[in-house]
Amino acid sequence: MMPRKSIYAYILSLTISLLSVSQNAVAQYRKVIEVPDTLPFCRGIAVSADLVGAGMAVLGNYGQYEGAVRVNLRDRYFPIVEVGFGKTDYTDDVTGMRYKTRAPYGRLGIDFNLMKNKHDIYRLYGGMRYAYTSWKFDLEHSGVTDPVWGETAEYGGKDIKCHYHWVEAVFGVDATIWGPLHLGWSVRYRQRISFDNGELGNSWYVPGYGKNGNSCLGGTFNIILEI
Repeated sequence: MMPRKSIYAYILSLTISLLSVSQNAVAQYRKVIEVPDTLPFCRGIAVSADLVGAGMAVLGNYGQYEGAVRVNLRDRYFPIVEVGFGKTDYTDDVTGMRYKTRAPYGRLGIDFNLMKNKHDIYRLYGGMRYAYTSWKFDLEHSGVTDPVWGETAEYGGKDIKCHYHWVEAVFGVDATIWGPLHLGWSVRYRQRISFDNGELGNSWYVPGYGKNGNSCLGGTFNIILEI
């Protein structure tokens, strides 16, 4: 009869062998069912136009016409360039001060697809932008009257030079409508990092940024064509 210790050793050895075989079988099975991502590195290019800024330029006191080019890398990373032209011709009803400017601006950044299934026809984006604009503005005012002496002093200027550097945090959605046609929207938080408001220090509107200030919120609604 086989000693009891030998039986235990045999059972233990057999158990270890069976576990090893099982692990190897599972590993082989996983290798078989895993499908590598064979999609090309560059999945295409998309061009877009923003309707919100254009609507503001036509119907409001200020706005911008903006377009963008975005590259699709593996449906996950989306480097983007945005360029536009901002304008305003605004007169304050209270002070009678008129502010006028027209100038281009540009942004450079990247978006990340936050969806778990990155190949889905719907995309959820998070991203960042660096932006810059340099512009000149005209400021017109009828003049300021001295309350003591009663004299009127002119106030204003022409071709006052300014510039702005700022960054943007972006959150957006992109949905496929039909074939290459997409619609998308984004919400943006803008924070200026370096600026010069000119010699009068009264730059009411900044092209591509919005109203002058330390920070501001903005948004876009885009018609997108993927090619």
